[in-house]
Amino acid sequence: MASIVQGVVIALGFVMLVGGFAVLAVQYRPYKIPTGSMSPTLESGDTVLARTGAGSAGRGDIVVFQDQDWGNATLVKRVVAVGGDTVSGDAAGRITVNGKPVTEPYLEPAKVMATGFSVTVPEGRLFLLGDFRGNSMDSRSHLDVAFGTVPASGVKARVEAVVQPMSRAGLQQRTEAFAELGAPGAHEPGPLVPAAWTSVGGAVLIVLASAVGWVASLIRRLRGRRRA
Repeated sequence: MASIVQGVVIALGFVMLVGGFAVLAVQYRPYKIPTGSMSPTLESGDTVLARTGAGSAGRGDIVVFQDQDWGNATLVKRVVAVGGDTVSGDAAGRITVNGKPVTEPYLEPAKVMATGFSVTVPEGRLFLLGDFRGNSMDSRSHLDVAFGTVPASGVKARVEAVVQPMSRAGLQQRTEAFAELGAPGAHEPGPLVPAAWTSVGGAVLIVLASAVGWVASLIRRLRGRRRA
């Protein structure tokens, strides 16, 4: 009977381990942050996990994207305005969206010297800025091409967590900075945490069940020797 229970527990652990890992492998991809333009939220050299195929991006989302007008490199920036929005900025790096000033607590507290701008974002496109407004080549640097916007279809994934270095590892919290503007706001994290815990839990079940089985087998052998 004990061996049957052990087998069931190991099988359950295997299903949890493989299932959780499968979700991570299918829905998430690792990306390395190339510059410090998203500091202090994301630092140069950080490795992040980003959810692919997660639908459209909302204001406040940190996205991985490519655009041929930006050199077709893989870049990471924050969405601050979507199609139909009017976004403006001043020399201090502060922005206003649809006439409402946006307070962004995640910004790098650095002095910014920039040219003010005001743009109405075309439908199907996004306006993106780095969190380090004083050191970011973003939509402000490409205002002469499509008002600095990129196609929403160019978004490859939404960043949800830092995985390396371990000192900075953790889930990126959903920002409420754009909440007053209504939908589409920043998205809640996907199944990253549940999938990771399911996979870890499965591995723990396998190890514990195997250890219990080994101990039980050892005890039976010792008892057998004593009887002999």
